[in-house]
Amino acid sequence: MAQGHKFQDLEETGEVLVALINSSEPVKLQQVKAEHQALFYKHLETKKIVTQILKADTAQIEESAGKRLLDMEEQKEHRQKELENLEEQLQQCTAKSLITDSEIQFLQNELESLRKTEGKLETLQKEVDEDTTEIIPSALYVAQVYYLITKIKWEYDTPANILKGVHYGLDLATPINVDTSTRSRSDISDQLWGFVSTKW
Repeated sequence: MAQGHKFQDLEETGEVLVALINSSEPVKLQQVKAEHQALFYKHLETKKIVTQILKADTAQIEESAGKRLLDMEEQKEHRQKELENLEEQLQQCTAKSLITDSEIQFLQNELESLRKTEGKLETLQKEVDEDTTEIIPSALYVAQVYYLITKIKWEYDTPANILKGVHYGLDLATPINVDTSTRSRSDISDQLWGFVSTKW
């Protein structure tokens, strides 16, 4: 814009000079006029070329800027899609994390429960081991002593109120089947002692 005003000022100055020269010596004035006209035509040609260059550059700049703008829009859309995908993945990961956290909490509770149960089982195992090493051998020993004295072999897988076994006498084996809920303890004791031989 500023260059256009300068060219216009130059044209006006040239016209003033031509008018001034016309009022002076004719030969010199015609020479100056010819030079001025050549300069004027040169100026017009230059102005035309510069205008074309500026128009071409402006069009090229506009085209380049438009292309860059389209590229930036595509990149923006692409980034927007990537952002949406990442947000969706983040939501899925957050949901999975919450599920995993609850599963971990559940498993930790289960583990703690199992540890407590294991502790109880270890305590019971120790008690069973003690019973096995102390009570069962002594019970077996007592049962063997009773058998040697009474010659009665008991069955142990009977109901709690039934005494069942076999007395192995000198000549014959006698089965024993006593319901302790229908008889007194002294009657049962007398019956059982009746099997024991008094001959030592």
